[in-house]
Amino acid sequence: MLRTLIPALLLCLLYSCGSHKAVQSADNPVALPALPQAEREFRAAWVATVGNIDWPGKPGLTTAQQQAEAIALLDYLQDHHFNAVIFQVRPQADALYKSDLEPWSYWLTGTQGKAPSPYYDPLEFWVKEAHDRGLELHVWLNPYRAHHREGKEISDQSVVKKHPDWVVHLKQDYWWMDPANKQVQDYTAAVVKDLVKRYDIDGVHMDDYFYPYLEYNNGEDFPDNDSWSAYQKSGGKLSRADWRRDNVNTLIERLYKVVKSEKKTVKFGISPFGIWKPGYPASIEGFSQYDQLYADAKLWLNKGWLDYFTPQLYWPINKMPQSFPVLLGWWKEQNTQQRHLWPGMSVGRDTAFKTVNETLSQLMITRGMLPHSMGAVHWNLQSDVHNTALSKALLDGPYKKNALVPASTWLSDAIPAAPKILNVIKRDGAVTIGWAHPNEAAVFRWVVYYKYGSRWNYTIYNRNDRSVTLPLSSADKTPAKLTQVLVTAVDRTGNESARTKVSGQW
Repeated sequence: MLRTLIPALLLCLLYSCGSHKAVQSADNPVALPALPQAEREFRAAWVATVGNIDWPGKPGLTTAQQQAEAIALLDYLQDHHFNAVIFQVRPQADALYKSDLEPWSYWLTGTQGKAPSPYYDPLEFWVKEAHDRGLELHVWLNPYRAHHREGKEISDQSVVKKHPDWVVHLKQDYWWMDPANKQVQDYTAAVVKDLVKRYDIDGVHMDDYFYPYLEYNNGEDFPDNDSWSAYQKSGGKLSRADWRRDNVNTLIERLYKVVKSEKKTVKFGISPFGIWKPGYPASIEGFSQYDQLYADAKLWLNKGWLDYFTPQLYWPINKMPQSFPVLLGWWKEQNTQQRHLWPGMSVGRDTAFKTVNETLSQLMITRGMLPHSMGAVHWNLQSDVHNTALSKALLDGPYKKNALVPASTWLSDAIPAAPKILNVIKRDGAVTIGWAHPNEAAVFRWVVYYKYGSRWNYTIYNRNDRSVTLPLSSADKTPAKLTQVLVTAVDRTGNESARTKVSGQW
């Protein structure tokens, strides 16, 4: 019996039985365990448009100026080996894209309701340019903010004037949609559905603004007496705080289902305030999102109403009452559905060693604590851009190599087809390899693995790339010969194909 099992076991190992899949190529299958894996880490930054924090530089820039600024930011992300951008497209119930539901944003043109001139669709532009650079693009929305106090004149197209019964005015001159209003929930869901349906986005992202922070109303309670009275008269039995949390919970669950009903593989992410409640865990002090924003983010994570969770852990490692690793460890324990946990980090513009080292240390902590799905989101992109010391340190250290976004296998675990090698041309001490794919529209990135002597390495290429040129000998002090090349395809949810082996003697 043992004698008959040994050949079968050897074949199983050779063709990667179990969790590894064999690589079918034009020549021979290549067993994955013997080969390198491309790094996996979500590397993202927020691009805020409210207040023109990140983009555009100010309201009313020309189309050419806006596009040039966008390209500069996206080039920075590509050059520094990020792989995602979280772009704010709905700062105050207005739009940085063509919408039939909401007016053009003030932050774009300087006048709410006014389109860019010459006309273009900024979101369409950002999506294409991000994808061409190998960056996922996630749209970032504020679910309830109807008007920001710095948003200048409220246009006739604003929800504040079109539906005054949906909104309340706060004493710091913000307008807020009432989360208890069923029509508000329908409206927000319609905005999300429209975005997912019409744009080739990779994710939908909500931030920490649910019921507003108390200071927006000079420390006074949210003015929802009419909605609360209506709820009580209808026979509602929840306490006022539980009722508010239930309103938000209902929307979050609904938005997740709306996204999946349109495009299952579009990720839904939330970046709530970093503390659930003081005392969770025991050493934590400070603001309670649960009691003051009526955001039960722990519930959303436990229920799996999201694909990635980005708590805003904007505190240093050694700030004991709000310690970055202590909070991250607690949120990890709450991640019972094993969704992506990619914390938000506050990136300082101070180029001093202490500031740079804090960011690098937080990145390494996330890698150590979350080895199966590493990642972090930088607040905010301009802080990275303006911190030249940090930018260099990222490239010299944790972001030295490009990385793929970790796969979201609960959305899709289908392995894409492997690339087909079209040509192999040897010339002038180098070899050029061209490839194609039976379903190129489904491929987001390519990985080329190459071996010099006994050492493997890899390079990640973007969706429009179809060839690579490699020197036949490495540039080391002791040059090694190129001995093997493999090519893979990676789909929109991060699944990597089998590896196609390039035939040839060089």
